[in-house]
Amino acid sequence: MRHRRGNKKLGLPTDQRIALLRSLSRSLILNQSIVTTDSRAKALVAFVSKLVTLGKDGSLHARRQALSLLPDKEAIKFVFSSLSNRYEARLGGYTRSIKVHCRKGDAAPMTKVEWVE
Repeated sequence: MRHRRGNKKLGLPTDQRIALLRSLSRSLILNQSIVTTDSRAKALVAFVSKLVTLGKDGSLHARRQALSLLPDKEAIKFVFSSLSNRYEARLGGYTRSIKVHCRKGDAAPMTKVEWVE
């Protein structure tokens, strides 16, 4: 069954939510770690794990699917060259989420997302 398998809406319209996930995943891929809110971090981990799994496949079809999810050639090139080799033997759990503090302005719980070594 596929009950409750949808994505988190994050209080945003669809186009803004997709743009947010793309920018967060690009930042995570290129900078190796980012700090964001808890709910955004959970959505980001699911989005990025799909990209890494496609990178491990390595085929042209997987590359095109990854480019449709994240249309940034530099980030996708890094996923397919570096991250796919790093996580070749790992079946999942490519990222680590560490709760760091609450944001000062609105007390939103913040999480640091980074790659597992």
